[in-house]
Amino acid sequence: MLNKPVLIAFSTIVIKEVTRFTRIWVQTIIPPAISMTLYFVIFGSLIGPRIGTMNGYNYIDYIAPGIIMMSIINNSYANVVSSFFGAKFQRHIEEMLVAPIPNIIILAGFITGGLARGVLVGIVVTAVALCFTKLTIYSYFVTFAVVLMTSIVFSLGGFINAIFAKKFDDISIIPTFVLTPLIYLGGVFYSIDMLPDFWQTVSIFNPILYMVNAFRFGMLGESDINIVTAFIILIIFMMVLFLFALHLLNKGIGIKT
Repeated sequence: MLNKPVLIAFSTIVIKEVTRFTRIWVQTIIPPAISMTLYFVIFGSLIGPRIGTMNGYNYIDYIAPGIIMMSIINNSYANVVSSFFGAKFQRHIEEMLVAPIPNIIILAGFITGGLARGVLVGIVVTAVALCFTKLTIYSYFVTFAVVLMTSIVFSLGGFINAIFAKKFDDISIIPTFVLTPLIYLGGVFYSIDMLPDFWQTVSIFNPILYMVNAFRFGMLGESDINIVTAFIILIIFMMVLFLFALHLLNKGIGIKT
């Protein structure tokens, strides 16, 4: 049971994080909505009719869950990596570390902030998607569970990136050279059944493939991956990254000099 001071500390960090990205909503909320609108226009409305159907669904319906998940991944990651690195750069993270706040609460506060932004942007992009396609939810439990776990996983990823980052350029390396390729190769715009056997095997090692397909299953009831396997992968990643991030924070790696 958390005591009152710990709850106050946690809520304060969360409020700070949420206020941070909502105060500059023109930079944090609107750009993803515009980018995703372009995806729907280009891939859904213009290219989609030429492709026809995929796995029995109109192309725009098939890619909509993947586009929503892409926005959740990017924004959960970006919120935490920029916020925590900013705290390091401005050196006010040290005030948190010397305060009587458990490190797990500091970590949970930043992760909750990333989760809040990821979910909010996901809702906005879903509203945009409804302008182009009729979305239905096949399984509410799977849909919401995948959104929450994916957002937590990439919030943790952003936290770890921020811990190791030494300059502002370092927080853009992982999103540019790792995250973006994994997203585009994660089945957002296609079914892996279309790939040659070799590339299907390679795709199995892409964790984003499981997240996109699990979310697609929640929305459409269609997935290239066994849903139980996808949940297991998500849970493993969430637990491993959480323990690793907490270990780094406890050791003061990348923070203490």
